[in-house]
Amino acid sequence: MTQLGIDDDWSALYIDGEWTGADGGETIAVEDPSTRETVAHVPRGTAADVDAAYEAAAAAQEEWAAAPPARREEAMQSLLDALEEHHEAIVDLLSREAGGSRAMGETSVHLATDQAAEAATLPRRMKGEHAASNVPGKENVVERIPAGTVTVISPWNFPLNLSMRAVAPAIAAGNTVVLKPSTNTPIVGGLLFAKLFAEADLPDGVLNVVTGRGSEIGDRVASHSVSDVVAFTGSTPVGRQVASQAAENLATPAMELGGNNAHIVTAEADLDRAIDAAVFGSFVHQGQVCISINRHLVHESVHDEYVDRLVERAESIPAGSAHDPETIVGPIIDESQRDEMLEYVEETVAAGATLETGGETVPLEGVDDSLVVAPTVLSEVTNDMSAACFEHFGPIAPVIPFSDVDEAVALANDTEYGLSGSVHAGDVGTGKAIADRLETGMVHVGDQPINDEAHVPFSGTKASGMGGYNAEEFLREVTETKWISLQHEPREYPF
Repeated sequence: MTQLGIDDDWSALYIDGEWTGADGGETIAVEDPSTRETVAHVPRGTAADVDAAYEAAAAAQEEWAAAPPARREEAMQSLLDALEEHHEAIVDLLSREAGGSRAMGETSVHLATDQAAEAATLPRRMKGEHAASNVPGKENVVERIPAGTVTVISPWNFPLNLSMRAVAPAIAAGNTVVLKPSTNTPIVGGLLFAKLFAEADLPDGVLNVVTGRGSEIGDRVASHSVSDVVAFTGSTPVGRQVASQAAENLATPAMELGGNNAHIVTAEADLDRAIDAAVFGSFVHQGQVCISINRHLVHESVHDEYVDRLVERAESIPAGSAHDPETIVGPIIDESQRDEMLEYVEETVAAGATLETGGETVPLEGVDDSLVVAPTVLSEVTNDMSAACFEHFGPIAPVIPFSDVDEAVALANDTEYGLSGSVHAGDVGTGKAIADRLETGMVHVGDQPINDEAHVPFSGTKASGMGGYNAEEFLREVTETKWISLQHEPREYPF
């Protein structure tokens, strides 16, 4: 396989088994969030490129669906081998393109490997069922078959594994794929996959990757008539639009959208464990995680101690360039994201909260406009303040006091979102009782909200999405059932 790196030539789309330039011949610059330097150029795909990708996917689907389970399993094993072989190069790509620290890169590769390994089991798990019939002499067979062509629209925050969790199982289940990665991370979230699958010997057209600006080709991708499933990860406002476009085309929308996840800490909680979880859940990858802690709900009796200890830990976290191996909090992906989260902090302070630490950028040597935001802690926050009611998607920890568990549950549920959450309540049983009352798709007791295991369902409720990922959940999204009845004996009809 060709060696992987940001300095490779990434200026071609991957369509129908071939590397090809964009129809318009234009490219888009890829910026390193740490240095603010252009490090690569990728194709600026057009509507014609999108159509070509879907045409190739449609043409390849029947042959790939007919491939034996062992053949599709082999493709996943080749993918796993490639992930292992290029582990270090992928971690570096995540740093250069996504601003990921070493810890983020290692976590991403681990999750992607777990997802590919789970996908390798799917070809042998596509089992149907046999059902008795009310009609004499009839046999009912229900088969599970590939949906057809799966559209994958992936985000920039964890581009490797959030693309992998849709691409790998879709292909393993016998579908073809058109992958449209984020404009911020078009390599590690998109074009990289064509190279990772290079040794899998996929038939031409099984995997197609089209890069380009969402504002220019996003609607074309989301609403394409060839698409049978649209798997999207991103913000709720964009997700509503994508789901609407998919539904208009009668494609199945699989949406993992925004979150506003609460970390509940009761008076009985073990503060050492709660703080350890809080630091990781708020600041890993600069808080740019849909399942990170967005609000810390802390009992008023331990609020002050919690804030003091959280501030101490926040101020000790190394923040800087993602290329520094000591860095934990690296750069925000771009200026618009950075400016939005800092505005949320300013609005929250203006509304009466106290800025305990952070709330500003960290200067980087040789960089005129740093994207690194210092780990930030806000106290005396209320649920309606900007840093709490919006998904701030940054290294920001708003702490909200509560007086009893009923109030904590009410505060946690007082949001349109329902993705993840966490509870520290002194013992697992009490925590589980609180978790049962939270309106979220996932809750983690004695932990923090950022958890993902490829064999466990991952899904949200309310405005956090529809459908689900991982294991049987996503297998159901990318397959359909087909009822075939076999009338073995002559049937009597009423006329």
